[in-house]
Order: sequence, then structure tokens, then C-alpha cells
Amino acid sequence: MKVKRGAGQVATVYLGEKVNIANSVALKNVLHNLHSENYKTVKIDFWETKTIDSSCLGKLLMFQKKFKENEGELIITNITSGYIKKMFALIHLHKVINIEE
Repeated sequence: MKVKRGAGQVATVYLGEKVNIANSVALKNVLHNLHSENYKTVKIDFWETKTIDSSCLGKLLMFQKKFKENEGELIITNITSGYIKKMFALIHLHKVINIEE
């Protein structure tokens, strides 16, 4: 997992191939740090990500709420996995988190 902090309170988090219970704590820590640093827009880049589990979804939803409360936004970008696209569509994640194609 890599983080690119940009200008204008925008940061991008690049996920690895898998986000599961074993490494979702790292995602939580990264998002917590960005929230604490008052970033308003955080993009989660799924370019390399092939699988996720419910722990990843939980972290995304929790931090979407935190960023929104702080007048910010969490955005999901670059989903390349058909599995993840189907999962997000099934749970209607686009109604809660902005998903950019």
C-alpha cells in the first residue's frame, strides 16, 4: 500500500493485490492518518487490487463517514477487477461512496 499526498488536501492511496483481514489494519491506519492530517479528498486506487473482503469494505464505509463529517470525501477509482465491480454493484456501494470509472 502506497500513499501519495498531493496539493490542495488531496491524497491517493494505492492498494495492493489483496485487501483482507490480514492487512486491512494498515488501510485503517493510513486513512486515519490522512483524516488526522485534515485531507479533504482521499482517492482509493484499486488498479492492482483483485480481491477484497468485508474488513476492507468496513474500513471504506467507516472512513467515508468520517471524511464526510469533516466536509471531505472518499473516492474509489480505477477498479479493474470484475469481481470487485460486481461486489460493489451488488451492495450498491455507489450510493454511499463516489466510484469513478
